[in-house]
Amino acid sequence: MDLKRALILTAIAVVTYLMILAWQKDYGHPASANVTQEQPATLVPGDVPDAELSARTDSDVPAAVENSDSLTPAVEADIDEQATTGSDRIVRIRTDVLALEIDRLGGDIVRAALLNYPRSLDDNAQPFVLLERTSARQYVAQSGLVGANGTDTAEGRPLWNVSARSFRLGDNDFELDVDLTLTQPGGVEIIKRFTLERGSYLVRQSHIVRNNSNAPWRGALYGQIKRDGTDDPGRESAGFAPLPTYLGAAYWSAEKAYNKLKFSDMEDSRKALSLKETGGWVAMIQHYFLSAWVPDNTRTNTFTSVHRKVAGTDEYLLRFVSPLTTVEPGQEGVLYAEFYAGPKEQDVLAGISPGLDMTVDYGPLWFISQPIFALLVFLQSGHISVFGSQFDLGFGVGNWGVAIILLTLILKLLFYKLSAASYRSMARMRKVAPEMQRIREQHKDDRQKASMEMMKLYQTEKINPLGGCLPMLVQMPVFISLYYVLLESVELRQAPFFLWIHDLSVMDPWFVLPLLMGASMWFQMRLNPTPPDPTQAQVMKWMPVIFTVFFLWFPAGLVLYWLTNNLLSIAQQWFITRKIERE
Repeated sequence: MDLKRALILTAIAVVTYLMILAWQKDYGHPASANVTQEQPATLVPGDVPDAELSARTDSDVPAAVENSDSLTPAVEADIDEQATTGSDRIVRIRTDVLALEIDRLGGDIVRAALLNYPRSLDDNAQPFVLLERTSARQYVAQSGLVGANGTDTAEGRPLWNVSARSFRLGDNDFELDVDLTLTQPGGVEIIKRFTLERGSYLVRQSHIVRNNSNAPWRGALYGQIKRDGTDDPGRESAGFAPLPTYLGAAYWSAEKAYNKLKFSDMEDSRKALSLKETGGWVAMIQHYFLSAWVPDNTRTNTFTSVHRKVAGTDEYLLRFVSPLTTVEPGQEGVLYAEFYAGPKEQDVLAGISPGLDMTVDYGPLWFISQPIFALLVFLQSGHISVFGSQFDLGFGVGNWGVAIILLTLILKLLFYKLSAASYRSMARMRKVAPEMQRIREQHKDDRQKASMEMMKLYQTEKINPLGGCLPMLVQMPVFISLYYVLLESVELRQAPFFLWIHDLSVMDPWFVLPLLMGASMWFQMRLNPTPPDPTQAQVMKWMPVIFTVFFLWFPAGLVLYWLTNNLLSIAQQWFITRKIERE
């Protein structure tokens, strides 16, 4: 019995500690300082990487690839001074799922809005903005060409030409190409092409080099994500998360498919990213969404990270640089990479690059969370994925809340035998409660003798004194795994249930489900025998109240699971108890 009491007290202590950590993370630190107004016309140290792929990733200017009179010098773009500020440089692109803004100075993606994901339920007319360059936040995707003939130099970045200032994917079109063009001295034509497809958040980017000069053209492609240290705008504020979501960088390596790189690691030169891999990717991750550069997987790319202070504000750069490419006179070369800016949909990310789907981080119990998520998707939509292939079985309830209820029922059936054995043990303990009380009274001055008599009684009646803990211990891994599924799966973002529950991924706004859960837990406790230890009896008495308080801020979908599980457990326990009493 002491072990049972210790397990309960330990569980309460752990949950309390997690709550304190979450409170400190949410409210214990001041908000990050706002960034300064945009200054895109000049280079900031570290903006352009080293074309020689050296370790000097924090250098002010890129190093020259090589010195040779036969090489065309790096272009210093002819920039119209009147066009270097204001909205004249912005090119707007719109598909059915993405709204992008590209700055012609450098050809950077400075805004990405996800049209199918409302900013919030209260403001569902406005799409969620993943990338932006404003006075409040800077989070952009940059790319260009460096090297002896590159377009991006320490002196400046090119002002690309474009045929129009806005582009839209036609209703009957599947693909949209947007070309930015530039002509270097000597006649080298460069096209920076953005290719977008219907229904896709992947932007295919090609730098097409047409060497019309008399000398070889040499350069390397780079892409980088630049973000400041502001908080995650995708994080829901309707309640706190005992296990907060991850905000930071990630990358792929041959040794490990998914590696986290915290902002604090990027600030430490000993922990900063410096890696050469064939293929690979780098990503900035936040709640539900991510941006990622995926370079050519046939080439050996160099991945680095940079941290710096700009006007007192932290900036974090995550970049790749491809190997040097040579385009002979009269030839055409293509330097290719892909950029993703969108939701963390596992099937989509898995098809883009190996390991990218692992950015949907289900924590240490991922091997339980993954099948739970797959089962939820099947129950909700009838879709099932087998070895990367999608199948529609024509079954689906169409409601994530109903899917959670059905999932709870299936899990209850799977653990029926184990739960039944536990409930039988508790029913027998309830039956022999008078005899247990008699033993305690008879040996109240000799605790050792009382314990020995209790053990004999347990053996005679086939009672497991820890049987009451088994159902809770069994469902705890499932509970934690489902918590991660609700926390990380973008499919459940703003997923409605019924009536007042408009979003299962955040807390119940009226606290109805937590109160019902507490009531069901109290009723379930009444079916259990009263613990012989007074301290343990008091703990069990207050357990429904403690859990109700904890669950007030938990995601409504998680509370729905626990409430459904309690109701099913009550029915099962009542049936087994009555059966044993009749016997």
